[in-house]
Amino acid sequence: MKTFNIGLVGCGFMGKTHTFGYKTIPLYYENLPFKINLKTVCASGKESAKNAAERMGYENYTDNFDDIINDESIDIVDICTPNYLHADEIFSAVKAKKHIYCDKPLVSKLADAEKIADLEKNYEKCTQITFQNRFFPATMLAKKMIDEGKIGKILTFEAKFLHSGSIDKNKPIGWKQDGEKGGGGVIVDLGSHVIDLMRYLLGNYADIFCKTKILYPERPDKDGNTVKIAAEDEAHALVTMKNGANGVMTISKISTGTNDELSFEIYGDKGALRFNLMDANYLYYFDNTQKEDVFGGERGFKQIECVQRFDAPGGLFPSSKSSIGWLRGHVHCLYNFLNCVYENKKCTPNFSDGAYVNYIMDLMYKSAKDGKTVFCK
Repeated sequence: MKTFNIGLVGCGFMGKTHTFGYKTIPLYYENLPFKINLKTVCASGKESAKNAAERMGYENYTDNFDDIINDESIDIVDICTPNYLHADEIFSAVKAKKHIYCDKPLVSKLADAEKIADLEKNYEKCTQITFQNRFFPATMLAKKMIDEGKIGKILTFEAKFLHSGSIDKNKPIGWKQDGEKGGGGVIVDLGSHVIDLMRYLLGNYADIFCKTKILYPERPDKDGNTVKIAAEDEAHALVTMKNGANGVMTISKISTGTNDELSFEIYGDKGALRFNLMDANYLYYFDNTQKEDVFGGERGFKQIECVQRFDAPGGLFPSSKSSIGWLRGHVHCLYNFLNCVYENKKCTPNFSDGAYVNYIMDLMYKSAKDGKTVFCK
């Protein structure tokens, strides 16, 4: 049986998340045709790497990314570092002919994204970007229903990703609030998910008008120094899709009272769909072909039980009727990648999909800067 040796670079929050996936995939998916071995973890310091290896169960540790790249036994390079490091790490992994799994966004600069997408065209190994919100049963069902014409011609939509983590002006910033290291602000961090999910469901973008907001022009850093803030806390975009649908996207880390609220409402001439990540067990569907009747009849939004009804070999553990959680989307996203590696087939979403998201984010920033609508290729 084939064993995939994993080299993880970056052992923070997302490193833990991906490691959770590797450890639990054999439980969620029975009779796998491959095994997973946590070979080496890389961190910015030796002590951090050692602690991560002991805590997460990796065989080896290093503070030198080249140790992973030059290890011929490592099959998969998993990138969980800050955004500004992704490009060099991807180029190195491509040169070493590794399979690559990279957390979103693909990179911090559009020029690098375009180079990577061009490289991917002739790359023989598997590449995938972590857009885990595609991989909940509810969002996969939404995609299926839209493709089958269940809600007809798409007319309008609204998509939001709301957090409240940046409300406190005294909270020290991290690298995600550093415009240089993050490649932007909330558009990059949360907006990349919204951009990708709406493209997955509705297709490509036609035009965008965007406005952004920085709540506090100065904030403290982790050392207590006051620094100027260039990364936006909130963004609002009016968009038109290539299919003619008009939409509104709201992305914010200053939405008081919210936790991790990714949601969408999609309205067609035959029906409508609603989803909220805080209620991820269900997809809500309105069938506009049902006739109105006395007292309402059966007309109205239907709550579809998606819970953990994944395709085989998923959906067996825990019970398909069990409540789902945030991590489960990550696990299925990672399983999709590993299965593609095993079957030697192209992954979706791949780096070209990630590069498209970089392209749309770049247009959003251009629109916000110029105060004008921008048009997509």
